[in-house]
Amino acid sequence: QVQPVESGGGLVQAGGSLRLSCTISGRDLSSAVVGWFRQAPGKEREFVAAIRWRGGTGYYADSLKGRFAISRPSGSDAVYLQMNSLKPDDTAVYYCASRQGYNSANYYNAKNYPYWGQGTQVTVSS
Repeated sequence: QVQPVESGGGLVQAGGSLRLSCTISGRDLSSAVVGWFRQAPGKEREFVAAIRWRGGTGYYADSLKGRFAISRPSGSDAVYLQMNSLKPDDTAVYYCASRQGYNSANYYNAKNYPYWGQGTQVTVSS
């Protein structure tokens, strides 16, 4: 069983930054992929970013490249989502999710992630 737990959400003014953390517990994470998704009120859940637990290249929603950065520092038990230049449109509940397997084509769809955290609220004020 793999259980993601998010932290780090909050209220920030437009133009500010937040860093979200996702701690993963589980026995075998060697082939795990961790993704961040978000869901705003009245909207569908959308892909934000993903990274292999082993680290390496991050995968991003095109609209967020350059503002958001995902990372998993070597030796850390957490994946981080650094969010910069935040906009009111970034307001949403942010979810961390985990899946097994490195087929990157599967990273972008929430249906491919069986394990989910409870979500953390990010609110960006104008």
